[in-house]
Order: sequence, then C-alpha cells, then structure tokens
Amino acid sequence: MKWFMVKAFFLISLMFIAVLFGMQLANEGIHNMKGYDDANFKDPFAVNENEGGELQASILGNDISSHDLQRKKEKLEEMKAYNFFSSLGKSLSEGISEATEKTIHHITNLINGE
Repeated sequence: MKWFMVKAFFLISLMFIAVLFGMQLANEGIHNMKGYDDANFKDPFAVNENEGGELQASILGNDISSHDLQRKKEKLEEMKAYNFFSSLGKSLSEGISEATEKTIHHITNLINGE
C-alpha cells in the first residue's frame, strides 16, 4: 500500500508538471504565431484604476461604466417588451406556489385536527 501511494503521488506530480509545461508552451506558441509584439493588442477584459481612485473596466476595448449599465436598464424598462416565455414561467411559478401553500395548509389542518 505504501508503494502504491508513493507511485500515485509521483504520477500525479509528474502530470501536474506536464500540464504546467504544456500551458507555457501554448502561451509561447501563441506569441510566436503573432510574430511580433504589438502594444495595440489589448486584453479582452481589463480593470484599471484611474488617478481619482475609481475603477474603470473595459471589455474588448470598449470602456464600460455604471452609467452605461443604468442607461441600458432604463432603455429596457421603457421598451416594456412582452416575453411569452417569461410570462408563462411567472404564471406557472405562481400556480405551483399557491398549490404548495394550500397543500401545506391542508396538511397542517389535518395534523392539528381542525
């Protein structure tokens, strides 16, 4: 049993090192495939802190702020789009909730002898 555990630990360690080595090779391969370092290539998602101490996020090079999200929320509320599946889900959940509540109420009445 002792040798099995030693062999298993050695094998797991070897596989972990192989995965790390493979990730490093893939990273270098991507940089070599690009052929050159370009400062214009941006990270897909970046969070930076400006001089005022506020956090700024950018996704695919587009700056995102809480004001943008608030504007989008207001726009969606103005649209008041009707979604059939959303209304169907709401009515179904309300029906199940009422049925469950009535069943529990009926069971508690039977237990209490009312």
